[in-house]
Amino acid sequence: MGHGHDHHIDTTRHERPLRWALALTLTFLVAEVVGAWLSNSLALLSDAAHMASDAFALGVALAAVRLSRLPADGRRTYGYARAEALGALVNGCLLFAVAGWILYEAAGRFFSPHEIASTTMLVVAVLGLAVNLVAMRLLHAGSGENLNMKGAYLEVWADMLGSVAVIAGALTIHFTGWAWVDPALAVAIGLWVLPRAWHLVSEAVHLLLEGAPRGIAVDDVRAAMLAEPGVASIHDLHLWSLSSQQPMLTAHVDVDDGVDADALRRRLTALVRERFHITHSTLQLEKETGSGSLPAKPAADCGHCHD
Repeated sequence: MGHGHDHHIDTTRHERPLRWALALTLTFLVAEVVGAWLSNSLALLSDAAHMASDAFALGVALAAVRLSRLPADGRRTYGYARAEALGALVNGCLLFAVAGWILYEAAGRFFSPHEIASTTMLVVAVLGLAVNLVAMRLLHAGSGENLNMKGAYLEVWADMLGSVAVIAGALTIHFTGWAWVDPALAVAIGLWVLPRAWHLVSEAVHLLLEGAPRGIAVDDVRAAMLAEPGVASIHDLHLWSLSSQQPMLTAHVDVDDGVDADALRRRLTALVRERFHITHSTLQLEKETGSGSLPAKPAADCGHCHD
């Protein structure tokens, strides 16, 4: 028995916080760039660069959320769910670029220190921290359930830490006059960002290359299905994800002689859904015979369908 499938994941709730976070970030970006120019602070300029990357990342995330809601069509039969991974990949690459630029500029400042207007640097950094905290609050809920939202949240999180570092640097420079603190903080920010950017990029690439869903072992799924009464063997088992929330499975299942193939299919579908949270599975059941395998009716199930 075949079923229709709905590959759409509701991301409407992600759009409003993204819009608010983007508006806040763009508004403050202008003030931070002006503040960096007036104070001559590389740490503050690096924080402004982070803020600019935040704005871009939030824009990419917002576009990806909207794309992911587009329905499937004749050219893209799975719809646009992969926009989530593409958005996360763009944001991860952007984080790499920003971190590299900060490290490059900081190296030059160590050899050629600049005079820093610490008061201006401090005021702008405190305001930036406030904006980051509000944006983080807006994005926190979605960051745990969507790779694209995780990328946007990571951008803002990195910028929040940057603001904290700039505040500490401004106070240190104000009371000690140590100008080297400014590029040192910029280096610390850049080094903090790099491994997180790598993690985000690797997750996005893993999803785009149709790797097995994180947290689901293929051997465990195979063993659980083989343990179901009536299953003789399993071959051509594939696990991948359409998006970070949509794990998928296909498999050919050899069925013992005399077993009700349709009832077994329903049990296997319920098994992978309840134990492994795989809400979309396509199973090709084949009955064992003396001269080979006799194909049974192929069937597909998803968590949105009911027998």
